[in-house]
Amino acid sequence: MPRLEIELNPVTHITVDAIGKPGERVFYLQAKKDEQVVTLLVEKVQIQTLAIGVEQFFTELAVKLPDLPLAEVKYREPAMHIKPPVDPAFRAGEMGLVYDADLNRMCLVVHEILLENQTQDEVSVARFWCTRTQLRALIHWGLEVANRGRQICPQCGEPMDPTGHFCPKKNGHGRK
Repeated sequence: MPRLEIELNPVTHITVDAIGKPGERVFYLQAKKDEQVVTLLVEKVQIQTLAIGVEQFFTELAVKLPDLPLAEVKYREPAMHIKPPVDPAFRAGEMGLVYDADLNRMCLVVHEILLENQTQDEVSVARFWCTRTQLRALIHWGLEVANRGRQICPQCGEPMDPTGHFCPKKNGHGRK
């Protein structure tokens, strides 16, 4: 597959969402600029890690730029669901953040996951330029979506299936 280089500057909308039942969900990152829609395949843990990274980045920005107003958290759930087409351009690997102080805009940089037979030069990349408010909405919504999955076992910390759970901490006893 040829290398893609995608740049939406600025996005009119950016979100994450999941499709499927808990335990079988597929997660997506989707950005839109006017009529152009780009969808990427992501992992739940990438959404959770991105949320932590963005909040840390915002904390660092507040120290370096104390006069910069705090980005609000505002979104409406119906607007945050992904829209067709849900045809991923690629599977996300590494993600990074950039801040342009002149434009007061963030850039979420997403690199395609590096496969064994690929070199770094063959990996696709997407750059989504957004406001700090859009990015904060993305991560807060993303955490909400991630938390809608299976319940976590209080004993071992692993997800529990509705049909039962083999807990290694209980040596399989008390399956429920």
